[in-house]
Amino acid sequence: MLLSLAIVFLVGLSVSAIVQQLKLPRIIGMLAVGIITGPYVLDLLDPSILGISSELRQIALIIILIKAGLSLDLSDLKKVGRPAVMMSFVPACFEILGYLCFAPILLNVRKIEAAVMGAVLSAVSPAVVVPRMVKLIEEKRGTNKSIPQMILAGASCDDIFVIVLFSTFVTMAQGGSAQITDFLNIPISIILGISLGIITGAVLFILFEKCYQTQHKIRNSTKALILLATAFVLMSVETALKTHISVSGLLAVVAMACVIKIKTDKSVSERLSQKFGKLWIAAEIMLFVLVGAAVDIRYTLTAGISAIIMIFIALAFRAIGVCFCMIGTNLSLKERLFCIIAYLPKATVQAAIGSVPLSLGLPCGKIILSVAVLAILITAPLGAIGIDATSRAWLSSNKSD
Repeated sequence: MLLSLAIVFLVGLSVSAIVQQLKLPRIIGMLAVGIITGPYVLDLLDPSILGISSELRQIALIIILIKAGLSLDLSDLKKVGRPAVMMSFVPACFEILGYLCFAPILLNVRKIEAAVMGAVLSAVSPAVVVPRMVKLIEEKRGTNKSIPQMILAGASCDDIFVIVLFSTFVTMAQGGSAQITDFLNIPISIILGISLGIITGAVLFILFEKCYQTQHKIRNSTKALILLATAFVLMSVETALKTHISVSGLLAVVAMACVIKIKTDKSVSERLSQKFGKLWIAAEIMLFVLVGAAVDIRYTLTAGISAIIMIFIALAFRAIGVCFCMIGTNLSLKERLFCIIAYLPKATVQAAIGSVPLSLGLPCGKIILSVAVLAILITAPLGAIGIDATSRAWLSSNKSD
């Protein structure tokens, strides 16, 4: 395992640095390293590290979500209101509609299989989007209209909505029937996740204050470690309660970090954010190299041109959904186009659930995995390049605020 970790970090860092010199996003190099060193090409990574790949990817995602919570200004988010809520489910619904309309024609699948495919493919990747929105918030770029805050919040909820739909559609594809309670899990998961995070954040703040008042001061490094360990507990609560009730662990993590930001001194929250920024340097490499390692490149050969056409049609539907969310806002045309681009990337969710239909023995499993692999390879670099290239040109900076 140690040699595999060395390969992940050393090769991942080297290739991402080369890619960055070419003025391309580092994620492209990391994904490429994962694909090439993974089990489906050179098979250089130890099976033991691949066995815990999903957990390691989750840890990396938790780190950037804590940093997002420590960077998020809730007063800015309140200004957005309706569009932020709509961004959490409307674009995904439009994309699923695209698969329902065209996948049966292009890919020769049944309607319910097209719905399963749409649920797998319609989730935006928080791993690609969130760190870029956090960076924009720190640079105060687009924050005068709360654009990165809106996208960050929408991307955090989007996955919950899609995964619940995925579970429901898979049940239907296996011959079961959908229950109204399945769809009620979506708002329940969001509300309980935020509530749990707020309570946890308040408890941690009280703990930090008590220690400060008794002269047993907790160093910021220790606070960061406590926050990280508590986030692991919140994610474990989601897993433990999954069979009984839905709770969003990821939203709980963000909400906890937001409470810490609101309650503590600005200097403290900024230092905590900086510490998680340093952790993200290692976590980012781990996340994207392992996402790349989870991509079975062999399935791209069986997908064909029809799958690529289907992906771009679905992205067009998604773009219409984003535009629908922007109705009534004061965003310019370029800012709206930026929101569309920011909502393109696929990676984390597709790598996590793309192979589930195949493992369940669904006839559509192989084609769904093929399209999921292609979507990662096409949209993750496309979205990352698009966000990086257009944010400086199309979003105004208000550093003087």
